[in-house]
Amino acid sequence: MAGPMEQFALKVLHPINAGGYDLSFTNSSLWMAVALAGVAIFLFVGTARPQLVPGRWQAAVEYVYDFVRKMLDENVGPEGRKFAPLVFSIFIFVLACNILGLIPWVGAFTPTSHIAVTLGLAIIVFAIVCIVGFAKHGLHFFSLFWPHDANIFLGAFVFVIEVLSFLSRPFTLAIRLFANMTAGHVLLKVFGTFVVALGSFGALPYVFGIVPLGVNIALSALEVLIAVVQAYVFALLASLYLNDAINLH
Repeated sequence: MAGPMEQFALKVLHPINAGGYDLSFTNSSLWMAVALAGVAIFLFVGTARPQLVPGRWQAAVEYVYDFVRKMLDENVGPEGRKFAPLVFSIFIFVLACNILGLIPWVGAFTPTSHIAVTLGLAIIVFAIVCIVGFAKHGLHFFSLFWPHDANIFLGAFVFVIEVLSFLSRPFTLAIRLFANMTAGHVLLKVFGTFVVALGSFGALPYVFGIVPLGVNIALSALEVLIAVVQAYVFALLASLYLNDAINLH
């Protein structure tokens, strides 16, 4: 039986070499493309024929977008609305990758269980925050790291801590999503292995197999919840970081 970590192995589906760089199309690339296709279909079907009284698909699209827009209103303010397309795109892409990885029997892969993917998304957010901060405030953006009315010694000490904390944001943002998705999938695999292993003992699975099977069902439901929550947390933190760049709070 495959070990619990083998589900995260990258498999080259089509080797591509460009100028000495390995740009091979992998199972992770495939499922990111599937996630994008799923999101595109969802948005296209929901907005192809907009109506004053929305149907189910249109209502679903509007609900998700309004959810992100309200989150920006609450955490950034009116100026945050211009970033709604960005945060919405990140939220729905992460959500699609998380959910697709839970589909059984089709060899589904979870791209967000690889830190390369989550770090890439986090760096995009971090870079945009820095660009917005310097574009809006110039060098005054550095006042974000200096406590108001602090003396020079305390201010310098806090400044170093705040800068280090700010620079660590893309890593903490990436690790949080990657670690949660990886840990959940490992647990599902371990308890699933218990169910299969007990199946080789004749009638015993009916006695002992019901416990790990029940745990696996509960974990599957929990993983769906975690997939949604982690997408929300990623978008929420992106909103909070944009708030720092816009309002210097």
